[in-house]
Amino acid sequence: MGDKAGMIVLSDNLKGAALMSGSMAAFVVNDTLMKLASAHFPLFQALTLRGLFATTLIGLIAWHRGQLLVPIARADRRIIGLRTVGELGATVCFLTALFNMPLANVTAILQAAPLAVTLGAAFFLGQKVGWRRYSAISAGFVGVLIIVRPGAEGFNAFAGLALVAVLFIVLRDLSTRQLSPSIPSIQVALITAVSVTCLGALLAPTQDWAPITMPGLVYLASAACFLIFGYLFSVMTMRTGEIAFVSPFRYTVLLWAMLLGYIVFGEVLDTSALIGSAVIVVTGIYSFHRERKRRIQDREPPPVPVPPRGAPR
Repeated sequence: MGDKAGMIVLSDNLKGAALMSGSMAAFVVNDTLMKLASAHFPLFQALTLRGLFATTLIGLIAWHRGQLLVPIARADRRIIGLRTVGELGATVCFLTALFNMPLANVTAILQAAPLAVTLGAAFFLGQKVGWRRYSAISAGFVGVLIIVRPGAEGFNAFAGLALVAVLFIVLRDLSTRQLSPSIPSIQVALITAVSVTCLGALLAPTQDWAPITMPGLVYLASAACFLIFGYLFSVMTMRTGEIAFVSPFRYTVLLWAMLLGYIVFGEVLDTSALIGSAVIVVTGIYSFHRERKRRIQDREPPPVPVPPRGAPR
């Protein structure tokens, strides 16, 4: 019976790993399609058009589930507002960097986000973080600096926007953790999609509106579909297998980004970017490992004192 149970856990872990890898692949395909669309549309027009597709699809899913208009408690409205600000800032900063940087480079910088969220949780939510994980976070940020290379001759200022996107992601994720469980995830995704679409439409007049082309429209519609697949797979991932086993597979996003960046755009990471990416991945996996050990220790009952020999039992 024990062997059978072990096989079930292993199967769930492998399913979770596959879903996480699929989620990361979907996000990178979305990013690739958005970068291709940048040749047809300026940023805010692309955001508006993709947002219309995404909002329609997410709205249909929410309606099908009966979660389109679930009442939101007053305490959660402010949190959703903060989360939306984080999502909007991250979207604009990330896509601006993506439109002007190699796909794999900007993706690698964003891999500092899990470490930054851990740091933010320690400072703002009072979560316990030991010196080992603080060391891992510091090493991860060193990896980011190796990729960004501030002060180097080839430094791209858009890398700074990618770093700002990481800060907005911290705000988004920490706010998400404070939401009540009663709020459906699909409703949060719908609010996000509507907000991003409205922001794009509001700022679109600040740029020249490009003619609608069929290839560009196909890129944006496809990007919206892959974006939704990424969201759905990521939710399914957190409900399948052990988080400590599944979470490190999020770094497969770097493999997908390097592969698609090379195939679609002919981009090749230089040695510094490869070294920096490796540092971020290793420190991130170590951070997940420490989190797993901490949770195991929290679940373990305190040791029962053994009475000395000869004492009454």
